[in-house]
Order: sequence, then structure tokens, then C-alpha cells
Amino acid sequence: MRIAVVGLGFMGTTHARAWQKIPGAQLAAIVLPPTEDTTVPIGNLPGHAEPLDLSGIPVRPQLQDVLNDPAIDAVDLCLPTDLHAQAAVDALEAGKHVLVEKPMALNGEDCDRMMAAARSAGRLLMVGHVIRFWGAYLPLIEALRSGSLGRLRSLDLRRQCAAPAWGGWLSDPKRSGGGVFDLLIHDVDLCIDLLGAPQAVAATGDADYLAANLYYGDTTSVTICGGWHDAPAYPFSMGYTARFDEGTVEFSTDGKPARLYRSNGEVEQASGGAVDAFEAELSYFAECVRSGHKAERCRMEDSALAVRLTRKLAEARAERGKVIECGEL
Repeated sequence: MRIAVVGLGFMGTTHARAWQKIPGAQLAAIVLPPTEDTTVPIGNLPGHAEPLDLSGIPVRPQLQDVLNDPAIDAVDLCLPTDLHAQAAVDALEAGKHVLVEKPMALNGEDCDRMMAAARSAGRLLMVGHVIRFWGAYLPLIEALRSGSLGRLRSLDLRRQCAAPAWGGWLSDPKRSGGGVFDLLIHDVDLCIDLLGAPQAVAATGDADYLAANLYYGDTTSVTICGGWHDAPAYPFSMGYTARFDEGTVEFSTDGKPARLYRSNGEVEQASGGAVDAFEAELSYFAECVRSGHKAERCRMEDSALAVRLTRKLAEARAERGKVIECGEL
């Protein structure tokens, strides 16, 4: 499979680096507008500043250049969020498979446009919700799906950092959706993957922070909190605590690997493997393209629902803790 990465900011360089390690996939082109900075951008992930060798890889100034190239099978869109919808629709209508970085788009209407284009073209559209492939989150996903620890009693999801010092567009809510939308969409998507859409939500916070409760109509307590509200020196942090009838699974990037605390007193390290999550995500996309299978592990409908639900949380935050029914998202 021949892939073109569109955009070479923080996520673009992360994806390009990962594509170069995936067997059977060829990074065949980079789309880099002439005005875009070509230096390796700063970011908040380990290894993000590693040198990126693009020698021998054609660099194109416009997306249309790769859409017109019949040798390109798919595009990986790592653009500002406000550009996702139109770029994805154009690529799908050109017959390309599309991987697009999260969030899928800024609103549900644009998500619908993207999905309609994918169905009409008969091409794969997948959104890069990398937490679904993150090793430390896989024990939580497995415990819920297998029922090995019994009923889930509560789930707390946390994600926070200072406002990004890269990608000036991120600070513009009209382009990125803002800190809460861009960051916590990971955790909203994970809730959708594990539990589906909630019946109601409540939230408090400010422009760059949100603390939310998601109500699923049973005794399970689900909370999501975080945002871009920390001091500049504060490191990126994410984690979860999931309490089941038969034990607790917990993870934090603050030096605490995923662990399982069983109800019988045993403690064991819970590992989802050492594979890089971005490589796992892109490998899955490539395999779906090669096999012609749908991306059931990361469905576009779920990604659209994550956008709608995150917007609903922003509405609830404005109501300062009032419980808001979700209805049809």
C-alpha cells in the first residue's frame, strides 16, 4: 500500500515516522505546503524530536497533487481540525482510502459529510483514535469485553497538560475546537468504545478544563476530567482507574504502569504489549485497506459520535453541573 501523509506538524511527523516502520506500507509522498515549517516540531510524546529521514520521498505542495496520482492508494490527513472534513471528502471522491487524525471534525454535520463520501466512494474512512491501540489501555478494554473481572462499578479517565506550544492553530477554538475538545476527545471515544453513548451528562469547568459525569442508566459511575489548564512546565499526563467487582485496573503516565489489583489481594502488572500505539493504529488501517474489511476496531460512526458527545459535554459545562439528557446524538 502506498500512502501519502498530508501535513508535517507534530502528528504528521509522528505518523510519517511510524509509516516507515510498517511492513507492506510505503510512505510514497508528503504533502507540505510551501508556507509550512519543515523543522521537527516540539510535542508532548516521548521520541517526538527524533530525526525524520524523508530522503527520496517526494514532497508535494498541494493535496490535489497526490489525489491526481493513481499510484497513491491512501492519504493520512494530519491537518488542523477545521480542514479535516473537506480534505477527507476530496480524497474519498478521488478514490483514496482515508485515515484522518482525531478529532474527526469540528461538528456532527461535517462528520456526516465525511461518512457519506466514504459510503458513496466505497472507500475506507478511519479516524486516528490511538488510545484504542495504546498498550496501557488494552488491559482495561480486555477486562470490560471479557467480563473477567465481573461488573464495572466505576471508571475514572484523566488527561491533562499545559497548552501546546506547537501548532499555533491549536490555540484558536474555531480551528481546533479548543483544549477540552482536542484533548478529551480521546477519553470520550474510549467511553463510546467500551460503554456506548450515555443517557445523560453533567459537567463543570472553564474554557480549558472540564470535569464531567456520564450517566449510563445503571450503578456504574463514569467520570472524565482534564484539559489544557496546567502551568507551562507541567508534563503531559493521562491515566485511568477502573473498579470492577473482582478487582481494580489502574494506569497513570506519572510513573505508574498498568496494574491489576485483584480482590484476593494479588497484584500483577497488566500489559497490552510493547508495540508502539501509532504503529499499531496505522498497521491496522493498512491491513483493513489491503483486506477490504471495515475498520471495526475503530468505526467511523463511533468517531462521529465522539465529536457529538464532546460537544454535548461542552453544552453541559455551560449549565454548571446540571444533568443534561443526551437524546439522539
